[in-house]
Amino acid sequence: MRTLRPLCFGVFFLMLLTASLRAEPLEVDCLIEPHVLVKIGSPVPGVLDTVNVDRGDMVKKNQVLATLRSGVERSNMELAKARAEMEGDIEESKARLAYTDRKQQRMQELHSKQAVSFENLDEAQVNRVLADIALKRAVESKTLAELDYRRTVEVLKKMTIYSPINGVVVDRFQSPGEYVEDQPILQVAQIDPLNVEVILSVENRGSLSEGMTASVVPQEPVGGTYQATVTIVDKVVDAASGTFGVRLEMPNPGYRINAGIQCKVIFDIGDVGRN
Repeated sequence: MRTLRPLCFGVFFLMLLTASLRAEPLEVDCLIEPHVLVKIGSPVPGVLDTVNVDRGDMVKKNQVLATLRSGVERSNMELAKARAEMEGDIEESKARLAYTDRKQQRMQELHSKQAVSFENLDEAQVNRVLADIALKRAVESKTLAELDYRRTVEVLKKMTIYSPINGVVVDRFQSPGEYVEDQPILQVAQIDPLNVEVILSVENRGSLSEGMTASVVPQEPVGGTYQATVTIVDKVVDAASGTFGVRLEMPNPGYRINAGIQCKVIFDIGDVGRN
């Protein structure tokens, strides 16, 4: 029995030590925010023709959100398209080149027989060269017309405003009939996934790393517990407050969780990890 007492005491001491080193969760306040918040404007100035969405509407990436009045630009595009499709000048130049080529060959044969003067042959050769230049110019003009058509298409595209993300319309600043230039038309938020922003004391700096998971408990009436992953741990500590920021990314399928609400985040770390 005497030999067992020191052994039991040692086991009891190890249990106390293990309990003191056991990981304790770190629970802190947090704020749930949109993953991306975008103010959407027009790449070119103009008068709004349509605004197809309003506050609270769900939008998809590349969905048309608004358009500018584009009657003149559309007419310019149709005109440029017609010019780009014209083949008359090229066909005429090809026919003229073929004619001057045949004429040059005839003059060459006649000159070899001394039936025509050198001046006649020289004139036929020059006309053939000029016809060849005219054909090249006609081809170049068609190429320029095609490029101008592409330019007008791009100009017209800029008068249609698309959503850059999947999300929800947070606010609408402009309506049809208003002139827009530098000001935003809409604000759209991506809320799947969500960002969870946390401010922690510098004493916790060494216990967190990117990729670790934590539990997030949104405030009521949302409630529940959700898993999030640490994506950013600030490398710079705020000297005045002795704090640093941490961002977690939390999936939000079906948009069940609202952005902009407060929450609690629980990191599964202990006293040993925090030292």
